[in-house]
Amino acid sequence: MLTERIHTSKYSFFDKLLSIDYFLIFIVILIGAISVFAIHSTEGGEFSYYTKNHLIRLVSFFVMFLFLSFVKINFWYRNAYIFYLICLILLIFVLFFGITASGSKRWINLYLLNLQPSELMKIAIIVCFARYYHRMQSIDIQGYRFLFIPIILLIIPCYLVITQPDLGTSILIAGSGILVIWIAGLNIKYFVYSILLLLVSFPFIVSVLKPYQKSRILTFFNPDRDPMGAGYQIIQSKIAIGSGGLYGKGFLKGTQSYLEFLPEKHTDFIFTLFSEEFGFLGSIVLLTLYMILIYRIIRIGFLNRSFFSRLYCFGFASAFFLYVFVNVAMVLGLLPIVGAPLPIMSYGGSSMLSIMLGLSIVMSCKIYNQEQIS
Repeated sequence: MLTERIHTSKYSFFDKLLSIDYFLIFIVILIGAISVFAIHSTEGGEFSYYTKNHLIRLVSFFVMFLFLSFVKINFWYRNAYIFYLICLILLIFVLFFGITASGSKRWINLYLLNLQPSELMKIAIIVCFARYYHRMQSIDIQGYRFLFIPIILLIIPCYLVITQPDLGTSILIAGSGILVIWIAGLNIKYFVYSILLLLVSFPFIVSVLKPYQKSRILTFFNPDRDPMGAGYQIIQSKIAIGSGGLYGKGFLKGTQSYLEFLPEKHTDFIFTLFSEEFGFLGSIVLLTLYMILIYRIIRIGFLNRSFFSRLYCFGFASAFFLYVFVNVAMVLGLLPIVGAPLPIMSYGGSSMLSIMLGLSIVMSCKIYNQEQIS
C-alpha cells in the first residue's frame, strides 16, 4: 500500500488554472443544464418555484465548487476528523431541534436552505476513512485489528440517520464507508463474513423497521399487493418509463407527469420523468454522462501520488456510482423505494451541496496532485 512521501511543490495561480480538469467541469455543467430542463418540465413548462430554486442552488453551489477546488488538499486531510465530527454534531442536533416533514425529522432550518446533515455525512465518511487509512501499512489494512474504529465511525451516523427515520440515506452512508474500506485493501474474506452475518441478522433488522419501511420491502416483491397505496409510485414509474419507448414522448409531453400520476417527480423520480420524455436513448445519454464523470474522477485518482487523495477519489467515484445505481434501480423497480436522489438531477439543496462539495475535493486532488500530505 502506497504511503510514500512526495516533494512539496509551489503552485502559481496560472499552474492551478492549467491543472483544472475542464472536461469534468463541462460534464457537470451539461448534467446541470439537463436537470434544469427536467425540473422545468415537472412544473408544466413554467418557470416557477421548483425551477427557480433549483437553478439558484445549482449556480450557487457550482460557484462554491469552483472556489473550493483551489483549497489545498492538505486542508481536507488535516481537518478530516473535524469535518466528520461537525456532521455528527449536526445529526445529533437534528434529533432535538430538526424540522419535521412527512413524518421525518431530517432538516435544520438555515433560512436560505433547509440543511440535511446526513447528505454531508456521505462526503465526511469518505474523507474521514481516507485520512484513517492514509498512513497505514498494507498488512495492517488487511487485518481485522484496525477495523474496529472504522466500524464504530460508520455505525454511529448510520444509527442517527435511521432514527430520523431515513433508511435510504443510512444505507448510502454505510455503502460509501464500506466501499472505501474495501478499496483501501481490507481482506475480501471479511466482506464475505459480513454478508453472512447480515443474512443471519436479517429477521432482526426487519423486526425493528417502521411499518411503512416493511411495507416498501413487501411492495418491492409484489407491487400489485397494494396498487393504490404502497405500490402506487413504483407502478406509475414503470408505466411512465415504458411509455417513453425508444425516443420518448418529447419535451413537456410526458402524460404520466402532467396528469399528476407520478408523485415526487421533481426529486427521487426525476429519472422517470426524463425517461418518459426522452425515451431509452435519452436515458442512455444521461447515464453515459454519469459514467464519463465517474471515469474522470477515477482518472484524477490515478494521477495522484498520495494515498489519501487516491483513496478519496476512488471512494467518491464508487459512492457516486452507488447513488446513481440505487436511484435508477429504484425507479425501475429493481430495488425497494428509498430516499435516494439522483445526483445533480434531483431537486434538493442538501443533495446538491453534498455532491458539489465532493467534486470540489476531487478537483483539489487534481490541482494539488503533487502536494505532500502531512
